[in-house]
Amino acid sequence: MNKFGKGIITGVVATIATTAAGVFAVKKTIIDPELKKEEFVNENRRKAARKRISH
Repeated sequence: MNKFGKGIITGVVATIATTAAGVFAVKKTIIDPELKKEEFVNENRRKAARKRISH
């Protein structure tokens, strides 16, 4: 393979790696905290419903 072909392959691999890292970062900083917050709210609703029924 010549230098041009190696450069193209390196560029494609680097682009894919950068995109994957960006997606992973967005997932960790935006999506996961939202899911945790939603689960926390649902857990509190279940607890409140149990208290409301038992009293």
